Amino acid sequence: MEIHKKQRRFSPSLAQKINVMRASVMGANDGILSVAGIVIGVAGATTDSFSIFISGIAGMIAGTVSMAMGEYVSVNTQKDAQQHTVEIEKRALANHYEEEFASVKQKFLDSGISESLAQKATDEMMTQDGLTTVVREKYGINIHDYTNPYYAALASMISFPTGSLLPLLAISFMPTAYKIPLTILTVAFALAVTGYLAAALGKAIRRKGVLRNVVSGLITMLVTYFIGSLFA
Repeated sequence: MEIHKKQRRFSPSLAQKINVMRASVMGANDGILSVAGIVIGVAGATTDSFSIFISGIAGMIAGTVSMAMGEYVSVNTQKDAQQHTVEIEKRALANHYEEEFASVKQKFLDSGISESLAQKATDEMMTQDGLTTVVREKYGINIHDYTNPYYAALASMISFPTGSLLPLLAISFMPTAYKIPLTILTVAFALAVTGYLAAALGKAIRRKGVLRNVVSGLITMLVTYFIGSLFA
């Protein structure tokens, strides 16, 4: 029984899983786009396959470390802000309990709950766990489920190089005469997939997400190819 409780305590919540999925999709998307921009840019300057491949590998390694560290720092910053908010509310409850009580009750009233029911619900929740109630109702923060920076960093560390492999392999093994246009088409298709997934996770309009992602990717590759061709 005790083991079962521990397993439940350390199992990731839905919010944690969504955060990992977000980091994975964005990591893969950035891996595709970043390395595609690099190899297309180098291909604009030289046809030497080894130079193109090495530049792609360097971009993959640098991007993997950068994305993982970026996610770690970003999520930690969010976590620190949440914990700071909790400390502020802890002091507010100790010094201004009635005001905090009224704030929670007003939140219930604004949602359409009757005066008597709002009073009863607020009283019960504040008596049971005032800090959790205030922080949740005022800021939407669950103090028992902070976002884990290690999950996000690990997800990015895996997904970025995975996404990077697509443009790297495409430009390395496509026929020389067609490698640039075929790589661009391959990357555009992959960006359409990640754009759709990102929009789905964010509950945004899928069509706009796909279009925005593909267009930004095409612009990136065209710009880097043009700059690379200046040094050909």
